[in-house]
Amino acid sequence: MKKQNKIIRYLFTIILTCFLCTGYSQDKWSLENCIRYALENNIQVKQQELDTRIKENSLLQSKLDLLPSLNGSYGHSYSSGRALDQTTYEFQENQTISSGNLNANASVSLFGGLQKIQTIRENRLNLMASLKDLEKFKNDISLNIAAAYLQIILNTELLNAAINQLDITNQQVVRTEKLVDAGSLPKANLLEIQAQSAAEELQVVNAQNQLDIAYLNLIQLLELESVTDFEIEIPVIEIPENEEVIGNVDEIFNLSRNILPQIKSAEYKLKSAEAGLNIARGRRSPQISLSGIYYTGFSDARQRITYNYESTVIGQTSGGENVTALMPVPDYNSYPFQDQLSDNIYKSLSLNISMPVFNGWYVNNAISNAKILIMNQQYNLQYTKNLLYKEIQQAYADARAALKKYKASEKALIAMEESFSYTKQRYEVGLVNTVDYNAAKNQLSNTRSDLLQSKYEYIFKIKILDFYQGKPISLTMN
Repeated sequence: MKKQNKIIRYLFTIILTCFLCTGYSQDKWSLENCIRYALENNIQVKQQELDTRIKENSLLQSKLDLLPSLNGSYGHSYSSGRALDQTTYEFQENQTISSGNLNANASVSLFGGLQKIQTIRENRLNLMASLKDLEKFKNDISLNIAAAYLQIILNTELLNAAINQLDITNQQVVRTEKLVDAGSLPKANLLEIQAQSAAEELQVVNAQNQLDIAYLNLIQLLELESVTDFEIEIPVIEIPENEEVIGNVDEIFNLSRNILPQIKSAEYKLKSAEAGLNIARGRRSPQISLSGIYYTGFSDARQRITYNYESTVIGQTSGGENVTALMPVPDYNSYPFQDQLSDNIYKSLSLNISMPVFNGWYVNNAISNAKILIMNQQYNLQYTKNLLYKEIQQAYADARAALKKYKASEKALIAMEESFSYTKQRYEVGLVNTVDYNAAKNQLSNTRSDLLQSKYEYIFKIKILDFYQGKPISLTMN
């Protein structure tokens, strides 16, 4: 018995030390702090935010695609041997030529079946859907955090109940020992109550393990780096006596489908698919664009030619007299770089019209696939609505069932406490044996456990229903 008491004191010391250490090393975490931390540090949330940023860039790019395109280039080359002069397109023998060219071109789409406008609309809808997906992901994390948080509270209360139960049994062990020593009770009674104490000690250990697992689950959801000083706030949550599940499934659904992000996301994706169909149809339209080119170049082999007119004999008359005429005589001089760039300018402005005639049925298949995608997104929207309705329906049924179970457990607990009190009195005067006493005690313990479980099950389900109606997640009962 002394060894047993040492084990119990050791267990209590460990539990007390853990609570004291966590209590003084860091402030306790509230549900709101847990949710806020998870949303700020969850890796999957960060990945979804990055995906949203990509959608933002796609939208920006589709808007910029409306602007004209402008590109420039510069090339420089050295040629030797029988080299081609790029400015005159004449071959130069046994000469090294250094040449270069400057080029600028611009183009703008005047009409393309409104494809670019529809692409902007499509990318904007994709961005809005991505934002709603991010919101839905955060909602799921918030609900998971709330469920894990409530599980810790439940397991804490179950642990406290198990400890209190063990304490009562140990007091009974001490009392029975005195009665056995005095000869008032047989030793078998002491052995039975000691066995009960050992069983309840195991229940305390199991309850502590379940509490540790519940803490671990929440810690993993939060993705905390250090868990040595983590402890949550344990608020007092009471269910009002006249508590009822307000509203009905259809009312909650009609409200939630207008505010929950998963419905909005599916609607945006459907509209995006419709914009994709308009883009595919736009490929049937003629493509009209305007383009311009500006070009110039230079070559160090090129020379500037000027002509001097000289009198030259071009023949004789019948009388033997020379006939002369002014003939041009070329004079080759260097051709300055700046002058070449100015003189070699080439400009071009063109209007281009392209009419699709036959492209391997590509456009028709693209239109067909776009229509199929619209049908798929319609199914997705309906599926999302159906799924939400089923979730609300299930949560509503669970909340009502949990509330009924809670109220029934309250009544059962009152009756069981009275029955156990009567059994205890009879046991103390020797009218009830230890087996019947322990059975009544265990039944009382199970009833308390059922009450706690139904209580927190109802709290979680009613919070889900509140969440579907746009209410923030909190542990206060309205």
